[in-house]
Amino acid sequence: MSRIVYRRTTASVIFLLLFILAVVFFLIAVNLIGLAFNKLGFPPEYSILLLFLSLIGSHVNIPIKVIKSQEPIISGGIIDFYGFRYVLPLLGIEERQTIIAINLGGCVIPVLISIFLIPMVNPVDLVIGVFIMTVLIHMMARPVKGLGIAVPALIPPIMAAVLALLIAPQSAPILAYISGTLGSLIGADLLNMKKIPYLGTPIASIGGAGTFDGIFLTGIISVLLA
Repeated sequence: MSRIVYRRTTASVIFLLLFILAVVFFLIAVNLIGLAFNKLGFPPEYSILLLFLSLIGSHVNIPIKVIKSQEPIISGGIIDFYGFRYVLPLLGIEERQTIIAINLGGCVIPVLISIFLIPMVNPVDLVIGVFIMTVLIHMMARPVKGLGIAVPALIPPIMAAVLALLIAPQSAPILAYISGTLGSLIGADLLNMKKIPYLGTPIASIGGAGTFDGIFLTGIISVLLA
């Protein structure tokens, strides 16, 4: 089973990525990221590595199963969603099959980081934060033909930051990261798995395509909260 990468090429996406990189490199220059990640429980020298592993890992989808699609597979073409443009690869697929996969940068790495951070948060605050974010993100998640489940990239990290500051100001960065990450994966992807067979998408990647941007930005904003 081949790995499929959605290429996002609109000016808004390019501008967003350039803005993120500019912020990241600025923070590196003043050594803030190292200090922030140290507050999150990570040695400063791992801060940049974790950020870039997530970004690079977004291009790696790990297939776990194949399901039958109830709709013809859509390949080629362009999908616009909240100002983000997704260019679908031309696959030449005739079979009605959808690959269910796990995205390395948008699911595996953020979940591992969250597991590491969970013991540092009050269990009650954690449950409340993850539950509220799951509900909110599930409400805004939209099934997109040919793409899968998508969520506006900027809203989840902002909601996670505000919610964490309201629930647990003393551990806001950690709670924002965990609730934003797990809330996105559960609310957007896992709770919408039953819709996947009707979207005609060649691959449905948990933490990929439509939800990766929000998860990655959640990591950036949670670090800034520190």
